Amino acid sequence: MTDGRRLRIHAPAKINLFLHITGRRDDGYHNLQTVFQLLDIGDSLVVETNRSGVIALDGPDLGIADSDNLVVRAAMALKALPGTPEHCGATIRLEKQLPSGGGLGGGSSDAASTLLALNALWGLRLSTAALQRTGAALGADVPVFVLGRSAWAEGIGEQLTPLDLPPAWYLVLKPDCAVHTGEIFSHRQLTRDTPPITMHAFFAGDSRNDCEPIVRQLYPEVDNALNWLQNFGEARLTGTGACIFCRCGSEVQARRIAEQVPARWKAWVAAGINRSPAVKNTELLL
Repeated sequence: MTDGRRLRIHAPAKINLFLHITGRRDDGYHNLQTVFQLLDIGDSLVVETNRSGVIALDGPDLGIADSDNLVVRAAMALKALPGTPEHCGATIRLEKQLPSGGGLGGGSSDAASTLLALNALWGLRLSTAALQRTGAALGADVPVFVLGRSAWAEGIGEQLTPLDLPPAWYLVLKPDCAVHTGEIFSHRQLTRDTPPITMHAFFAGDSRNDCEPIVRQLYPEVDNALNWLQNFGEARLTGTGACIFCRCGSEVQARRIAEQVPARWKAWVAAGINRSPAVKNTELLL
């Protein structure tokens, strides 16, 4: 490892274009089908390596202990792998733009970007599959960000098939509330027996988000936002929310909608992308 290597990396957001829950496993997790669409909005990380053996998180207070932050946990998981020299250390500055718990995958993308960056900067040369296994222990959405591709997903989200999705613009909206994922997945009224569909059925429009009815019932602000955005097109929840989105015909249309969003809600205009800039950045160092 060369001391003092530095890399700025963009950790992209995602939306779930649909989310079907097809069963509940004996271990309590749910089997699902979804399509992850990567977006050009996201967080940024500046990763600088050193030989101190210490992982330090720089930046503004994020409201949680550094040891609980997925960026630090990802770095420590990589350090714990056989073959990682003890002297490998890093200072990581996290510049957050995405809301926590919004269904945009911010924390998972930050963790994946940390794994990708340190794998390259520390010269570990771990495979994508090895990094995905490490990431899966941190969160179900981490593997798709390690893959760095928009993808069809099954299982608990770890069975990934890369997709080249057509160009698209989205208006992404964050209502003024936070949804607790565990509350949604444990709710007794959640649909857990949706029959599996094919990719062809998805592209034909045969899909929905099974979490949306429960979220609308428990979180009136999300229900209000979905009703408002429905005036401009088909509005959907991403993941368990709280963020919602609407596909637009153009960037101009998306920006016109954004100008009308009530002040209490946050909005982004985002383009769909098929490859993650985090993967592109780190591939140059391998």
